[in-house]
Amino acid sequence: MGVRAFVDTDVFVYLYSSDDPAKRDVARDLLLNADIDLVLSAQVLNEFYVTVTRKITSPLSPGDARDAVGSLAELEVVPLTRNLVVDALDAGQRYQLSHWDSLIVEAASRSGCEILFTEDLSSGSILRGVTITNPFLGQAVAEDE
Repeated sequence: MGVRAFVDTDVFVYLYSSDDPAKRDVARDLLLNADIDLVLSAQVLNEFYVTVTRKITSPLSPGDARDAVGSLAELEVVPLTRNLVVDALDAGQRYQLSHWDSLIVEAASRSGCEILFTEDLSSGSILRGVTITNPFLGQAVAEDE
């Protein structure tokens, strides 16, 4: 069993986008790393679908995006529950995060992840016991911070 790591939407989007080949390669290497147990949330699946069908230069067809969501859903998926939402509201106020970012942080914390891979938060920060890591800054995956 490897390090438990929560993966935010942006990392998965780069995997399916041709917009930034360097980031696509980093995302692919990260997601294929056998030493990492990957976790995501229902929110990530939803954001991913919207982003890859509407917001990238070469959007996926709805069918291809649905297939990608199906593949991603094979990973551990944290459900969006009432308690997660309420606790995320508190975390958002405490850490001055957007509602969407606080839902991600709370899902990562609740699922026992040590790391949250995202480029949306300050890399190196520790929120709710989870170390924020921007994989596109060249940091090592299992680096102690």
